[in-house]
Amino acid sequence: MTIQFNRAAYQKVFNDLDAYRDYCRFEGKVFNEAALYKKDDPNWIAYEKWRNYIRMKARNAGRNFNNRRN
Repeated sequence: MTIQFNRAAYQKVFNDLDAYRDYCRFEGKVFNEAALYKKDDPNWIAYEKWRNYIRMKARNAGRNFNNRRN
């Protein structure tokens, strides 16, 4: 009887941990690996907002916004 490992789940967790560590390092935040996926941790909230900002920035790349109203 062997234990079946979910390789994709492990890779996702470790990739998310690396991305969160890089964010904390470059943004000057305190890195705490226990804060990963905690919705009430201030650093995790800031990281999620930053990820959404980057996603929205990439989605809007190449669009020509005309802010003038005529």
